[in-house]
Amino acid sequence: MDIISKEIQSHWNVVQPLISIRNEADYDKAVATLNALLDEVGTNEEHPLYKLLDTLGTVIHAYEERHHPIPDCSGIEVLKYLMEEHQLEPSDLPELGSPDMVLAIIEGKIDLTVKNIHTLAARFQIAPAVFV
Repeated sequence: MDIISKEIQSHWNVVQPLISIRNEADYDKAVATLNALLDEVGTNEEHPLYKLLDTLGTVIHAYEERHHPIPDCSGIEVLKYLMEEHQLEPSDLPELGSPDMVLAIIEGKIDLTVKNIHTLAARFQIAPAVFV
């Protein structure tokens, strides 16, 4: 083994758990590490650990794409899901119109407008694209 390989090997045992996610336990540890790095590094690209944060985020994203894919769904399905998660009734969304209007939207009788999409995105603090 040459000097470079020995040097890499000596550090690999420390680095490997951070960038190799093989199961849910590894995933949970990686997410916890990423959150700790985000608390410390934030968006400071000059921080010495920024590249580790960036790399770990990429590794986690790849694992999630393989093991936790987000299913394709319509904007109405997203709205129904959010309403269920937040225990909302049509009357709880007056920004979309009357309860009858909201019911017509979730039943697919009326399409979401651009204004509706932006309103919902702001309310649920998510990207408008999820409703398109």
